[in-house]
Amino acid sequence: INAEYGEVVVAPPAPYLSKLSSDLVGTKVGVSAQNIHEKASGAYTGEISCAMALDCGARYTILGHAERRHVFSEGNGQIGAKTAAALASGLVVIACIGEKEEEREGGKTMDVCIEQLTTFRDNIGDNWAKVVIAYEPVWAIGTGKVATPEIAQETHSQIRSWLAANVSADVA
Repeated sequence: INAEYGEVVVAPPAPYLSKLSSDLVGTKVGVSAQNIHEKASGAYTGEISCAMALDCGARYTILGHAERRHVFSEGNGQIGAKTAAALASGLVVIACIGEKEEEREGGKTMDVCIEQLTTFRDNIGDNWAKVVIAYEPVWAIGTGKVATPEIAQETHSQIRSWLAANVSADVA
C-alpha cells in the first residue's frame, strides 16, 4: 500500500475488531469501528464506547453514516456528541455526509451536506487533522444508481468551498 496516495482503513463489525486489528499489525492498513457510543460508560446494551473500540485496536470510527442516520434515527445532535467523544478519546473520525435521492432530485444536495458539515464543524474544534470527510451519496447505496466521478467531484468541490469559507483554507 502506497501511503503517498492516501490511507486504507477497514471497518469490520464490532465483534471482529480485535481479530482484524491483530491480523493487520505491521501493515499499513488502519482499522475503524463502524460506530461508537457518545457515553464513556453506562447501560447502553449493544453499543461500544470509544475506550472499547481503542482496546480492540481501532484507531478510527465512522460517524454519521447513512444507515445510522436513516435506519437508527441518529440526529445531528447525537452525531455531534459522538464526534466530540471520539476526538477526545484519540480516535480519528470518518465523518459521513450525503443526501437521499429525493433531496438530490430536489436540488438540496448542498443544503443537506452543509447541515451535516455544520454539526461536525461545531464539535471538532481544532482537531481537523483527526477528521476525514466521506461524501456518501445515499441515493447511490444499493440502488443500482451510480454517482459518477463528475457528480462526486462537483459535490467535493462545493464541500471544499464551504470548508474554506467556514473552517479554513488549510482544512479545505
